Amino acid sequence: MTESKFIHRFEPATSAGSPPLLLLHGTGGDENDLLGLGKMISPGSALLSPRGRVLEHGMPRFFRRLAEGVFDEDDVRRRALELGDFVTDARQQYGIAAPVAVGFSNGANIAAALLLLKPDVLAGAILLRAMVPLSDPPKTDLLKPELGGKPILLLSGQSDPIVPATNSAKLAALLSEAGARVDHKVLPAGHQLSQADVTLARNWIRSVDAKAA
Repeated sequence: MTESKFIHRFEPATSAGSPPLLLLHGTGGDENDLLGLGKMISPGSALLSPRGRVLEHGMPRFFRRLAEGVFDEDDVRRRALELGDFVTDARQQYGIAAPVAVGFSNGANIAAALLLLKPDVLAGAILLRAMVPLSDPPKTDLLKPELGGKPILLLSGQSDPIVPATNSAKLAALLSEAGARVDHKVLPAGHQLSQADVTLARNWIRSVDAKAA
């Protein structure tokens, strides 16, 4: 591992046909938080779950913010590249394919930044309550879009007090313009996850897996 090593958990796959998952927790979570969610979404998948390296009042996060919904974008870029290096090293160490990111809140935001800045690192993503991570993202080459058809499921909450509907819609458009196949659904929920998130994510990853096969 490089100097950007993250405290993390790794659970090997129990089913050869299941895609590896990169689990990215929300503010105040850790490397254990989303293991159960990962197992519900894709039983049998290898699980790679790092802990965010930034502390906000003692709570782990993946990047700094200046206020609620206002990100330190220089830090977002640096931390996303750090995370990308970690995933690349972990793939070699554990012998796994490019993972599908499953991120919640702050974890979904860093996953979105990683998709925009280092698109080759991930095979796709499930973004739960994500916001636009960068106000000035990399420009898209319309002849060769960076995300090249990678599948992304974006699940937003209709009554989310943290993520405005216009922001999540903008993120969906941004990822689509970068070449991703985005499935954006708005659920009758707030910022917290619901059973509907689990069911939709599980069905989505099965359909993506079937298409890949």
